[in-house]
Amino acid sequence: MSFEIGFVLIVIIGMLVCLVKEIARPDFVVFCALAVLLLSGVLSPTDALRGFSNEGMLTVALLFIVAGAVKQSGVLNSLVTKSLGSGKNQRTSLIQMMVPMSALSAFLNNTPIVVMFTPVVRKWCKERNISPSKFLIPLSYATIFGGTLTLIGTSTNLVIHGFMLEHGMEGFSMFQLAIVSLPAGLIGILYMSTIGYKLLPDRKTSEESFDESSREYLSEASVETDSPLSGKTIEEAGLKNLEGLYLIEVIRNGDRIVPVPSFMKLKANDRLIFTGLLSTIVELQNIKGLRVETGTSLKLENLQNGSAKLVEAVVSHQSSLIQQTAIESKFRSNYDAGIVAVHRNDERINNKVGEIKLKAGDTLLLLANKDFSNRWSNSGDFYLVSPIEDPEIVNPKKSIITVITLLLMISLAAFSILPMLNAAVLAVTILFLTKTVTFEGARKYIQFDVLLLIACAIGIGIALEETGAATLLANHFVQITEGAGVLGAIIAVYFLTTVFTEIITNNAAAVLMFPISLAIADQLAVDPMAFFVAIAIAASASFSTPIGYQTNLIVYGPGGYRFSDYLKVGIPLNIIYLIVTVVIINFVWII
Repeated sequence: MSFEIGFVLIVIIGMLVCLVKEIARPDFVVFCALAVLLLSGVLSPTDALRGFSNEGMLTVALLFIVAGAVKQSGVLNSLVTKSLGSGKNQRTSLIQMMVPMSALSAFLNNTPIVVMFTPVVRKWCKERNISPSKFLIPLSYATIFGGTLTLIGTSTNLVIHGFMLEHGMEGFSMFQLAIVSLPAGLIGILYMSTIGYKLLPDRKTSEESFDESSREYLSEASVETDSPLSGKTIEEAGLKNLEGLYLIEVIRNGDRIVPVPSFMKLKANDRLIFTGLLSTIVELQNIKGLRVETGTSLKLENLQNGSAKLVEAVVSHQSSLIQQTAIESKFRSNYDAGIVAVHRNDERINNKVGEIKLKAGDTLLLLANKDFSNRWSNSGDFYLVSPIEDPEIVNPKKSIITVITLLLMISLAAFSILPMLNAAVLAVTILFLTKTVTFEGARKYIQFDVLLLIACAIGIGIALEETGAATLLANHFVQITEGAGVLGAIIAVYFLTTVFTEIITNNAAAVLMFPISLAIADQLAVDPMAFFVAIAIAASASFSTPIGYQTNLIVYGPGGYRFSDYLKVGIPLNIIYLIVTVVIINFVWII
């Protein structure tokens, strides 16, 4: 083993450890790993930057704009409600929901689909007294099924496709992956409507848990008429850094001030609403001139009026808020909202809100201004699971243009009239020229953190390949699976990709496994397409943890799920996908 190979492997192992421990955002961790390889001279500047010009990465960027336009057009809003039906037979409704969701996610980014339809499904369930926990994991899984059906179904497919083109191969056709994923998806839907449905829990949502326990964490105090606090700012009055309580709202003459700035001056008869540990209410009682309202019947809905509203947001897996408290992140001033409560792993965290270190998947109950949802709907820090009002595209003509443009792009690529990148460029150009999408809107739709992660991961994949590290790892793979032949190597590659996907990200897993799989295929003298299909399916078929795939994370809190729920329901589904994938690959690309 040369020094360069050893150095690359050490950097990659360090990167994986940092990703698993969530030391920082995934895109930042991968960027730092690439920077180390560049600064050490292992990678040339040209190779380090190749990921930023990769055809797959550029196509992903353009498809973010197309998917964003479709999402904002409003043409999909009534789809789920109609497909779910009456709900008299829940299993039938489950199938009726999963089939169109799979079809949609075959052509659109599945993350915005799940964000868009989570509140719709919850509302439908609430109206019929059905636990949303029976439907939200299936919603996530359905979009994963669909994402593996086409070339553009998920960014992972496009990344692998881009790598193949760089190596002089043809790449995936539009529906090539469906040879494997269509049978697997159909079996998956059948499983979820039978065995999976039984395994799904029947739980309260985060919204219901927040509401039912509101008396345990909401408290109220009033500024007395002759209080020495009158004229003092929130900070001067000592209300900013209370031990166990967090000031979320001030009610003055019927008007609600949300969020509460630290420089705001108090007035007599101001009503102050706090969230946090009621056991520390003595803090308020010790403040002269402040009267604590004992026995308050304050409920969550009482916090809202025309200007203030409650919003649920899920901390994303790439959020800058991870491992930070609300105080450290200056949440109130940066987002113009106050955190009322935090829900994690099927329970509300019983701690001072401002001091809770946030994790990916935490559901935040926010008290914010009315336009909060529209301003932060495309934030990379969290997924909003409350209905977003006022869609950007309200013109029916523009909605029609959006749908026609999407169909045109798919047709041009599917019939090989244009390469996928060219078809996406044409689609985005049409959207811009017709003013269906503005440049400002396009910036909101593009997930730059995802693109940075993909581009940097590609550079690391190149380092694996060019230093010979991929060949070294491939030799070990071949030796370990020697008795099992090509099929054994396929199973090993699939399994390792699945493990990587569950603990890091699907794109990073695919990029790391591509050069290794290519080297294995060369040593075994077989068609590398068999390995690339296995990587594409395995990198997306992430069912057994909430953190392995972003759609699983989105429904984690809103569905009231526990980590173990994903293990119970998802592991059998992972096994089903492994078996179906290996069997079909064996017959189509190996025998």
